[in-house]
Amino acid sequence: MSFIQKYKFTIIGLVVGAIGGYLYYFYIGCASGTCPITSQPLNSTLYGAVMGGLLFSNFEQKKDSEK
Repeated sequence: MSFIQKYKFTIIGLVVGAIGGYLYYFYIGCASGTCPITSQPLNSTLYGAVMGGLLFSNFEQKKDSEK
Protein backbone atom coordinates (compact mmCIF):
# COMPACT_ATOMS: atom_id res chain seq x y z
CA MET A 1 0.00 0.00 0.00
CA SER A 2 1.46 3.35 -0.95
CA PHE A 3 1.95 6.21 1.46
CA ILE A 4 -0.54 8.48 -0.31
CA GLN A 5 -3.29 5.86 -0.29
CA LYS A 6 -2.65 5.05 3.36
CA TYR A 7 -2.80 8.67 4.54
CA LYS A 8 -5.07 10.26 1.93
CA PHE A 9 -7.50 11.77 4.45
CA THR A 10 -4.67 13.27 6.48
CA ILE A 11 -3.10 14.78 3.35
CA ILE A 12 -6.45 16.19 2.24
CA GLY A 13 -6.92 17.62 5.74
CA LEU A 14 -3.49 19.27 5.61
CA VAL A 15 -4.32 20.98 2.32
CA VAL A 16 -7.83 22.04 3.35
CA GLY A 17 -6.58 23.25 6.73
CA ALA A 18 -3.73 25.24 5.17
CA ILE A 19 -6.13 26.96 2.79
CA GLY A 20 -8.55 27.63 5.63
CA GLY A 21 -5.77 28.99 7.86
CA TYR A 22 -4.59 31.38 5.18
CA LEU A 23 -8.13 32.53 4.43
CA TYR A 24 -8.66 33.15 8.13
CA TYR A 25 -5.51 35.29 8.21
CA PHE A 26 -6.52 37.16 5.05
CA TYR A 27 -10.15 37.94 5.93
CA ILE A 28 -10.15 38.06 9.75
CA GLY A 29 -6.54 38.11 10.93
CA CYS A 30 -5.17 40.40 13.60
CA ALA A 31 -4.93 44.10 12.83
CA SER A 32 -2.72 45.04 15.78
CA GLY A 33 -0.08 42.34 15.16
CA THR A 34 -0.16 41.10 18.75
CA CYS A 35 -1.97 37.83 18.05
CA PRO A 36 0.69 35.07 17.91
CA ILE A 37 -1.13 32.79 15.44
CA THR A 38 -3.07 35.12 13.16
CA SER A 39 -0.62 38.03 12.91
CA GLN A 40 1.49 36.35 10.18
CA PRO A 41 0.27 34.30 7.22
CA LEU A 42 2.82 31.51 7.71
CA ASN A 43 1.79 30.91 11.32
CA SER A 44 -1.89 30.90 10.47
CA THR A 45 -1.39 28.57 7.48
CA LEU A 46 0.71 26.09 9.44
CA TYR A 47 -1.72 26.09 12.36
CA GLY A 48 -4.63 25.48 9.99
CA ALA A 49 -2.74 22.65 8.28
CA VAL A 50 -2.01 20.92 11.59
CA MET A 51 -5.60 21.26 12.78
CA GLY A 52 -6.97 20.06 9.43
CA GLY A 53 -4.62 17.07 9.39
CA LEU A 54 -5.62 16.09 12.91
CA LEU A 55 -9.31 16.47 12.17
CA PHE A 56 -9.30 14.55 8.90
CA SER A 57 -7.06 11.77 10.28
CA ASN A 58 -9.98 10.74 12.48
CA PHE A 59 -11.84 9.59 9.35
CA GLU A 60 -9.22 7.00 8.34
CA GLN A 61 -10.30 3.42 8.81
CA LYS A 62 -7.84 0.96 10.32
CA LYS A 63 -7.49 -2.55 8.97
CA ASP A 64 -7.96 -5.49 11.32
CA SER A 65 -4.21 -6.12 11.38
CA GLU A 66 -3.51 -2.51 12.46
CA LYS A 67 -6.01 -2.37 15.36
